[in-house]
Amino acid sequence: MSSVLPVWFLLVIVLGLMFVSWIFTPKGPNQTLIRTSFSLALACCYLMWMVTYLAQVHPLICTRWFLQSIIGNLTTYFATR
Repeated sequence: MSSVLPVWFLLVIVLGLMFVSWIFTPKGPNQTLIRTSFSLALACCYLMWMVTYLAQVHPLICTRWFLQSIIGNLTTYFATR
């Protein structure tokens, strides 16, 4: 399941939740603070989920075998020059 679909699907859901929290925030002196807090919390949760998901789909760490094959290829290349 290494597609971009879950990332976009959850983004739409989070944006919908932000819109709903923006519309249904009760009026009062702290309305702006409540709206900003909900939006910021949802954005942070989405970003944390997205980074974790994408790190599992496309890891930055490569295997030791892969590194050894690269080093071996480079030494062979430079030894023949």
